[in-house]
Amino acid sequence: MKILATDLDRTLLPNGSWPVDENAIALFNEWTAKQGVLVVYVTGRNLDLTENAIREYGVRFPDILCGDVGTTIRHYEKGEWSMDLGWIEHVHTMSPRWDNQAIRRALAQVIGLREQEAEHQNEFKQSYYVDHQNRESILAEVEGLISGEFDEVLVYSFDSNNGNGLLDVLPASATKQTSLEYVAKVYKAGKDVVFCGDSGNDVFPLTAGFCGVMVRNADEQLVKQVTQAKLKNDAIKIYHCQGNFKGLNGYYVSGVLEGAYHYGVLDDSVELNTFPS
Repeated sequence: MKILATDLDRTLLPNGSWPVDENAIALFNEWTAKQGVLVVYVTGRNLDLTENAIREYGVRFPDILCGDVGTTIRHYEKGEWSMDLGWIEHVHTMSPRWDNQAIRRALAQVIGLREQEAEHQNEFKQSYYVDHQNRESILAEVEGLISGEFDEVLVYSFDSNNGNGLLDVLPASATKQTSLEYVAKVYKAGKDVVFCGDSGNDVFPLTAGFCGVMVRNADEQLVKQVTQAKLKNDAIKIYHCQGNFKGLNGYYVSGVLEGAYHYGVLDDSVELNTFPS
């Protein structure tokens, strides 16, 4: 089973400040469909926001959605979503001390930390906006209050579009990395999975042993983190898109296609209608 997994915002979706290849999404839709690739979206978006993106940008529905920063897994078949109940049971088993309400109470008075809206929270996800300029002291305080108490992991990222620092407190067993590992195990793909990302909350799956792809517009924080990880572990497979692939520029979905081709998940075995001339 060939698995192509990708983050959405500013990875597959062209919602940043870099130039867009107009036909790249159509090419992604056609190429993945014709080659029978299992497409997985691994995103911080919830289901509603994911469907909004599909409608707005015209990207195909995935076969599997690892949403809410990997805390939920849904399958899409015949126009319907179904929740992966095995995943929920798995997280409860692997992170028995997880308690999102206790975490919420513990962090309620941290200055510079503001709880995100209700639609961005769930049973396995407690999320905050962070004063990015003071992130080091804020994150240190958060760690001092909850570290090691709840089988938790902290995932920090920065939204360059609006300047928000973003903190997700998750069970250590329910992240972008572990959700993709679960999918790979179910479909017996092992580590032969391509994962594409662009920002700090993609660092775990990019350095977990999958075939990692950083799109050309990947942020400096991510590039630095992945480079440091690669120096410590040369077995990490990572490809940083540069463009000049089939006339595409390497940004966003163009980089996803470039990386997938680099690793052989997509190849030239079928005739396509939407390649640039």
